[in-house]
Amino acid sequence: MVQQLTPDTTPELVYPESDGKPMADNTKQFRWIVTIKENLEILFASQSDVFIAGDLLWYPVEGNNKLCQALDVMVVFGRPKADRGSYLQWKENNIAPQVVFEILSPSNTTKEMTNKLLFYQRYGVEEYYIYNPDTLELTGLLRSGDDLEIIEEMNGWVSPRLGVRFVLTPETLEIYRPDGQRFLTPVELDQVLEKERQRAEQERQQKEAALQQLEQEQQRYQELLARLREKGIDPEKL
Repeated sequence: MVQQLTPDTTPELVYPESDGKPMADNTKQFRWIVTIKENLEILFASQSDVFIAGDLLWYPVEGNNKLCQALDVMVVFGRPKADRGSYLQWKENNIAPQVVFEILSPSNTTKEMTNKLLFYQRYGVEEYYIYNPDTLELTGLLRSGDDLEIIEEMNGWVSPRLGVRFVLTPETLEIYRPDGQRFLTPVELDQVLEKERQRAEQERQQKEAALQQLEQEQQRYQELLARLREKGIDPEKL
């Protein structure tokens, strides 16, 4: 009798692509996440090795599917643009997200945010920005050695990695690209595009009208030449 042995197999570890929590608790938080993420996408659209994502789980250590964080917005320099279900760092040349944004909501607790800070500090985040749209408070932390240290003055601060500038007004937070363009919401972007479309259409109509006027003047000129020649007058010999 031959006994067949079944080889030991270790099931492949699954890294969930969702933590079961909503992306945002309210419309204000969601709007800020989308605005920052999409404007950063626009800013780095021409750079193929800058990966930007919103509400994506980051797993920094292979073999531990419990160790992760859901980042509101992450920016990773040195990784290609592509769709991902989660950010598995060991499959990304072991490059950690360098810049992280968190938009606070009323449900965020001090313990939760402290744990996130320690996580980002431990696993290599270089710049960490926390914005509370309800209180208009902006906190920034910058890596110094093994620690993330508070940036003392955020009003006018320019991100070393992103080149964007933060401006705090009495009403809101404004973020400016290196070329001076302000980050706009999708609705504001659409309005700008519509104005540009209308301006281009107006210019096209003006050029078309000028061309028609020129053609009419040329036609009148040719008619005048024809009448003069009928009377035996050659304008070219005058």
